[in-house]
Amino acid sequence: MNVTVYPSGVRGRISAPPSKSLTQRAIAAGVLADGQTVILNPSFCEDSMATIGIARALGSSVEVADDRIVLDSSGQIQGDMTLNCGESGLALRMFSPVAALFPGVITLTGHGSLLQRPVSMISEALSQLGIKADTNGGLLPVRLSGRLRAGRVLIDGSAGSQLLTGLLMALPVAEADSRLDVANLTSKPYIGLTLGLLHDFGITVENEDYRIFRIPGNQSYRAHEYTVEGDWSGAAFLLVAGATAGRVTVTNLNADSLQADRAILSALKEAGALPVVEPGGITAAISGLRAFTFDATDSPDLFPPLAALAASCEGKSSIRGVSRLRHKESDRAEAIAEVLGAMKISVRLRGDEMIITGGRVQGAVVSSHNDHRIAMMAAVMAAGAAGKVTITGAESVAKSYPGFFKDLSSLGAQSS
Repeated sequence: MNVTVYPSGVRGRISAPPSKSLTQRAIAAGVLADGQTVILNPSFCEDSMATIGIARALGSSVEVADDRIVLDSSGQIQGDMTLNCGESGLALRMFSPVAALFPGVITLTGHGSLLQRPVSMISEALSQLGIKADTNGGLLPVRLSGRLRAGRVLIDGSAGSQLLTGLLMALPVAEADSRLDVANLTSKPYIGLTLGLLHDFGITVENEDYRIFRIPGNQSYRAHEYTVEGDWSGAAFLLVAGATAGRVTVTNLNADSLQADRAILSALKEAGALPVVEPGGITAAISGLRAFTFDATDSPDLFPPLAALAASCEGKSSIRGVSRLRHKESDRAEAIAEVLGAMKISVRLRGDEMIITGGRVQGAVVSSHNDHRIAMMAAVMAAGAAGKVTITGAESVAKSYPGFFKDLSSLGAQSS
């Protein structure tokens, strides 16, 4: 699907989409809880729907309504099974330890870009807990046999936090205490998000400076009603649209959220956008923007909206953390450079740093690279560009934010 966005500016109020990260974590917690879990305000993006499919495959009854997911984990499963993770890296890495709690041989697979993402870290970690994990040369599918047992695990967190999230969720229900020793952890805020959700579901984990996690065994998840907060990852694009092309107030955001991408507020402030945080919403409005420096190592999903912001700033902005972008839905660093280059914005990659020289964004035809965040980045830039921007593969936004183009249009952005 191609979408053309015309220079039209944006103005208005919009509710942030629900957090897909919290929706997926809540579904996993519901699978492990005994009884009925009701998830309110969930995200129904493609990644969340893949997670619902996994929950059903693991024996849970799942009912989906307009504003909720009702999950009952009292069902029983027997025998081998295959779990399809779609294109969700979180579903794959989080559910690998969780699925290893269940009997039988578990095969995890997916499609699209997920088939090219490395999975050797899964086998390396789970082998320390009694699981035999066979992969396709370090890629999907991964086949798990054995039952997850408690123990001590050493993992390298430099590639991200999603597998650690899975271990933190699975090990509390093991039959004895466990300890996780983590080296070089990146994306610490995402682990904070996981720990917060675990607390909400009645699970205790002792965190020693994100280096050692002590996990008591034989714990029980508390089935209850859980409300998903607004998604800072999606909201970041809306706020950048306001800062570069008009005035936007985003509601349904927790200003004290543990979500990593809340850091967009710091970047907007440094760029001179001066976002206004009020109980009724968070507002960003167009103003004289200056170059900024930002380290996105712990919040790599912010790279695309930060790139869109930098494109409208005067001077050279520096964003660090490029190494975190190589195994996303695309090689996201190269995709950002290509799309901005087509719009006549200079991008230089230097080691772990992306340097963007701001200027007048020009119209162009660009590819989403089948990457939801690249598609949203291009659309936000188009709202304030000098000419129309056509985005090929725009349907990729459904991975995390199915209503993105509808929401952008409600703010006055013209598209076809």
